[in-house]
Amino acid sequence: MSQPYAEVIGDPIAQSKSPVIHGFWLEQLGLEGRYNRTHVKAEGLADYLATRRADPDWRGCNVTMPHKQAVIPLLDRLDPLAARIGAVNTIVPEDGALVGYNTDAPGFLEPLQPLLAQTHYFRMARVLGTGGAARAIIAALADAGMVIVLAGRNVEKARALLAELDPKGEHHVAPLDHFADATDFAFDDRESCLDLVVNATALGMTGQPPLVFDMSHAPPGSVFYDIVTSPLETDFLKAARASGFAAVDGLSMLIGQADHAFRRFFGATPPRGEADAELRARLLA
Repeated sequence: MSQPYAEVIGDPIAQSKSPVIHGFWLEQLGLEGRYNRTHVKAEGLADYLATRRADPDWRGCNVTMPHKQAVIPLLDRLDPLAARIGAVNTIVPEDGALVGYNTDAPGFLEPLQPLLAQTHYFRMARVLGTGGAARAIIAALADAGMVIVLAGRNVEKARALLAELDPKGEHHVAPLDHFADATDFAFDDRESCLDLVVNATALGMTGQPPLVFDMSHAPPGSVFYDIVTSPLETDFLKAARASGFAAVDGLSMLIGQADHAFRRFFGATPPRGEADAELRARLLA
């Protein structure tokens, strides 16, 4: 008997935690449906979408590396946010058309919403990294009224990224290694300010070199956010907590972006709140 399904595609794909998240929510809600992981290589992308387009049970897919930009020319239309970011992580069939969305941007902001709901006279985010993951994060933070200091190995690439994603914003760039060395900069009063420090690189991930960040660059009261999910408690977050800063881990963004995708795939609101603790336990098992 056929049943509705969604899936995540990428190359490689075995590491994806998305099936655990969506499977948990389907189970909690008692919904008929399933969520798979499907290995799709670059040369098979067009055939994959052509086949799925014709499948009445297919509710869409999440897109992970390296296909987030490659899928764009194969879609019928893009949601405006996905078009601006230039990356798609969610594809949904709508009235015979394949529509591309980006749920990474709202997913990234989700754990920050209680802070963003407050009034600040100044908001600044130090964002480390200029790769694909940074695109959604920069767009999301700019829309949330943050002044961004974007740090990358290539400062010109950082400048071009800011000009593309938020041309009217008054943002700044810095070399990534600027944050590795101590500073004696005296921060002014941070009352009524919101300061974020975001790792949008793969540095600190299992098998990758560490991210070197000297805590003297973080204003008092900063919130640290690392999008890396393996390990979940990176050295970057450990150092932040040890210095008394609040910290947000990569699972928060992963669950947040899945929430937005799940609603589009299955037409239901996933159980959150208290259920998040059980979901996290499963993801870490």
